Amino acid sequence: MPLIAAALAVLLGLGWLGGGYVWAGPLAKEGAFIVPDGASLSAVAAKLEKEGAISSAGAFKLRARIFGLGKTIKAGEFRLPAHASMRRILSVIASDDILRRFMTVPEGLPSVMIYEKLMTNKDLTGTIEVPAEGSILPDTYEIAKGESRQAVLLRMQAPMQRTLAELWEKRDGKCPVLTMEQALVLASIVEKETGKPSERAMVAGLYCNRLRSGMMLQADPTIIYPITKGKPLGRRIRQSEISSVNDYNTYSMLGLPKGPITNPGRESIAAVLHPATTDALFMVADGTGGHAFAATYEQHNRNVEKWYLIRKDRGDF
Repeated sequence: MPLIAAALAVLLGLGWLGGGYVWAGPLAKEGAFIVPDGASLSAVAAKLEKEGAISSAGAFKLRARIFGLGKTIKAGEFRLPAHASMRRILSVIASDDILRRFMTVPEGLPSVMIYEKLMTNKDLTGTIEVPAEGSILPDTYEIAKGESRQAVLLRMQAPMQRTLAELWEKRDGKCPVLTMEQALVLASIVEKETGKPSERAMVAGLYCNRLRSGMMLQADPTIIYPITKGKPLGRRIRQSEISSVNDYNTYSMLGLPKGPITNPGRESIAAVLHPATTDALFMVADGTGGHAFAATYEQHNRNVEKWYLIRKDRGDF
């Protein structure tokens, strides 16, 4: 009897698994569904559930992985039939039957990684050189199958020039950047220094204060850029790298680096051209993904001590 019960349980499980895979889904009418560029299976499943195409993101992920289709989904816009089953949905979003294709450039992605992203996209043709750092505006761009990589790259670069010129005309003059290129360079540092959108103007204000007072910027990402071209360092910065003299390291030079260290987004450029009014000259991580700011070295040292204790409690050392 235990063997029979176990066999029945297995059969029921297989029935649920297979049936749920081919049964009609809850989508009331035919509609478009967009798979974002770089989206994971979990993100796509959650989006399908939110848009009413499936009843359970968890069940969808399970079946996709069991039937070996979890890694075959493609970015783009697809047409989903009404009441499409999970099998039909997976078949559609893993096919070349794409209505529109997209490529996303996240804020703060360095040019060498955008180059790699373009070169590995199998929908595109031709070759390109690594684009100039800071020449691409982070955004989601539509691409066409068979389109040249050079054409896509030019379409990514044109908005940066327009955006920079537009924002420069509206600058408030509080930051001592004298040219659009200087604003772009400082915006690239702001982009890399904070992951909190709400902090951008404050970080920009701090660096504008340092420029105005003749202090070194001492921005860690400028140490890393000459080493990796903006890719993650993957380890702590060495003392020899902090003291290294080059055209980017703001720990060994006054003023701005010779060029951008990444491709900053519109909001980081706007932050530099409209920085927060602050007396802050120092900042250190605060353990929340943001920073603690200070106007004096004494206050900064207290913030550093707090950060040291946070890291010690986390077991960083």
